[in-house]
Amino acid sequence: MVPTVPLPRRSLDTSDARRWYENELGWATVPDSGTAGLPLRLVAGLRFDVLTVPAQAGDAALRHRGRSRAPGSPVALSGDRMLLLVAAGSADELPGLLDWLEWGRLTPDLGAIGAGGHIEAPRPPGFPVTADCSPGCSPGRTNPQGAAVWLRPPETGCGREIPLPTMSALGGVGGAPDLVRLVDTLATQCHRIRLRRACAQPLAFS
Repeated sequence: MVPTVPLPRRSLDTSDARRWYENELGWATVPDSGTAGLPLRLVAGLRFDVLTVPAQAGDAALRHRGRSRAPGSPVALSGDRMLLLVAAGSADELPGLLDWLEWGRLTPDLGAIGAGGHIEAPRPPGFPVTADCSPGCSPGRTNPQGAAVWLRPPETGCGREIPLPTMSALGGVGGAPDLVRLVDTLATQCHRIRLRRACAQPLAFS
């Protein structure tokens, strides 16, 4: 089941949000974003990279890994995509990592955003949310208003270093790096969903 989250309006005060991201977390924002009705955007590739998957696959992967693990690793929902923050440099490692795990090109729905990229800044935790839903919208599946929201927000108050899955963070089953286990789980769930969709397609007869 895809996470159920409120659908916020675009009434976010982007100046306050920018200060929160830059001052509380030390994350860079894209200059001039958050103006003229456009959303505030966060720069990827400096403090973090992003793994992006369909929301359904991401939710299944989080449930499989257990939501209590790596509590400081942020997760957001943007439209129908789930964004999982990982250590900077991970985006460059993804293609080789998928080949090493023998997934290769079997999971085109699993992508990464690294240096030179950016994501929409989710509403910071504690900022007011108006949980309206326009007629016909489906709460929890997509956000027709386009606003990104945190499912697991970054933690503050314990320094600015937020623990993120990384190739060097050894531990767990077989001593595998956290990033390896995370990518393998995400790839598995993406592939399972693609197979289900393929099996659900009606057969075409000539």
